[in-house]
Amino acid sequence: MSQAKTQHNNILLAIAGFVVVVIIVAIIGFFALDRDPELIQGQVEVTEYRVSSKVPGRILELRVKEGDFVKAGDTLAILDAPEVRAKMEQAQGAEAAAAALELKAQNGARQEQIQGAYQVWQQAQAGVEIAKKSYDRIQRLFDEGVISAQKRDEVYAQYKAMEAQERAAKSQYDMAVNGARREDKLAAMAQVNRARGAVSEVNSYIHETVQIAQMDGEVSNIYPKVGELVGTGSPIMTISVMTDMWGTFNVREDQLNGLAVGSTFTAFVPAFNKDIQMKVYYMKDQGSYAVWKATKANGQYDLKTFEVKARPVDKFDGLRPGMSLIIKE
Repeated sequence: MSQAKTQHNNILLAIAGFVVVVIIVAIIGFFALDRDPELIQGQVEVTEYRVSSKVPGRILELRVKEGDFVKAGDTLAILDAPEVRAKMEQAQGAEAAAAALELKAQNGARQEQIQGAYQVWQQAQAGVEIAKKSYDRIQRLFDEGVISAQKRDEVYAQYKAMEAQERAAKSQYDMAVNGARREDKLAAMAQVNRARGAVSEVNSYIHETVQIAQMDGEVSNIYPKVGELVGTGSPIMTISVMTDMWGTFNVREDQLNGLAVGSTFTAFVPAFNKDIQMKVYYMKDQGSYAVWKATKANGQYDLKTFEVKARPVDKFDGLRPGMSLIIKE
């Protein structure tokens, strides 16, 4: 019986020793092994603008290639648009026609027409003089009782008719001298302005056949080849504004750790194996589609993801779009 008790004690000691060893190893592992820090990875972004034309055309020439640095005002591409040139000829023809009509309205009638109206007026004046003399004679004869009142009235009516005819001839002459009506002149001027506006519009389209850089930057992508057709608004190339870079991070809200607009943090750039200081200027939640759902009903809750944008505090040469940025917690 003493032997059985001894054997039982040995088993208990072995179990106790094993438990102690496990605990010691766990403690050593907890203190000796460091946990890997949780990383937040983002990337470098850059402002871009696309070069496109308001008119369709065929790529006649590309003055730059991908990777070239361009300055504002540099010629990037030239398009061939024969339809626009045809519209320019039409617009210029319409402008010339409208200008001729305006000149006609301003100058009035032809010199021959004015002279003819003047001669008619002179003829009517002569008729009035003769009619007045005839009326004066008839009036004297009437006063002497030689002729009847009926005869005197007939001659008086002829005299008044000649006066009306003279006034009508004078108005015709004045109209020929003055030219077109004021309203007609204004309408002709409006037609000229309209035609000039059409020419200016086509000129703006012609300018669109030569694409120039709007800002300094680097040509990151060129889409069509020489000889290909591009439609209205179709992108020809993309220019990256290398002076405007920032980093974009998608951060779960329990990892924000004080990140706020205006705060600064350190980001690691693997491409250069260096740390850089960055300042947050934008934060926005990504919406319901980017929510981290809890896997358990008890003690857990859903977590939203925030888009965080930050710019380098100091200029960092060599930073390129697409490079990784690491935030170590």
